[in-house]
Amino acid sequence: MHPSALLLVLVAAGIAGVRGHPAAAGTPAARFWEEVLPGTPMPEAIAELVQEGIDRSPLKERYAAPYFLPSACLGYTYQITCGKPPPSEEAEAVTGLFFHEAQVRTGSVMTVSFPPAATPAILPRDVAEKVPFASVTDVLTTFNIPPRSAEAMQVRDTLRGCRAPPLAGEQKACATSLEGTVRSAMGMLGTTTSGKVWAAASALPRDGLPRQEYVVSAVSPLDGDRHVACHDEPYPYAVFQCHMTGRSSTKAYMITLSGRSPAVTMAALCHRDTSNWNPAHPAFEMLGTQPGGAPVCHFMPYANLVFGEKTGFH
Repeated sequence: MHPSALLLVLVAAGIAGVRGHPAAAGTPAARFWEEVLPGTPMPEAIAELVQEGIDRSPLKERYAAPYFLPSACLGYTYQITCGKPPPSEEAEAVTGLFFHEAQVRTGSVMTVSFPPAATPAILPRDVAEKVPFASVTDVLTTFNIPPRSAEAMQVRDTLRGCRAPPLAGEQKACATSLEGTVRSAMGMLGTTTSGKVWAAASALPRDGLPRQEYVVSAVSPLDGDRHVACHDEPYPYAVFQCHMTGRSSTKAYMITLSGRSPAVTMAALCHRDTSNWNPAHPAFEMLGTQPGGAPVCHFMPYANLVFGEKTGFH
């Protein structure tokens, strides 16, 4: 069967089984989440994307991602789309993505902005396991993406990045389903035991944050000193690249920002060891530091996830 026809059949079957439920409730992904991450509510953004993956076929809604993606900045390798956006409003699309750990304190003032998110739907696992991922040609055909388009280039870049070997001391993996993302993170943290791992995401509006000064009104440290970050990649459906570097080298927080608009609580990750980062990484220029220097902290964009181990778990 042609891959496009196969995907239509699978998505139609998923719609028939769960239509009418509130966001993600009762879905296989939600049941998996509750079983493996008890006590960790599924973030609203993830729940919405899970339901979208059931309600709408990505074949019917043409995939198109913006040129400037916050998640493209968050790996350890230098990416042109992050470091050198075009000289326009896109150059300020993301402000305050990176910051110093000294700013993680109540009363600190940050200028922050995030553009509207373009994260695609999270496909049900049984669908994601049967649609193309390895072959660029099959992906472009299935999702009707013109071979010479910007979208096609992003697909190629994502597949290339997923196949690239990890840096020294790094663990990395790409996952095409929520279940695969959670399992990848648990594996990097060295556990398969349900209830031993927590997950967090920013409560960031999908339409982004306006550029303005925000005051840090609350800070809550998260458990653990080893964390896995999972970032969405440009693709016709949600693909998460998860990575973790070293041991005892990260600190995670939930940070509440208050400004003229309603307060927003953001997940943030601070990297204590940047010695193996590319010197051209834009974080160093933005913060006036260098590899191996002061810790680099960053907020987690919309629907990105951070995982860590629960302390005192028995």
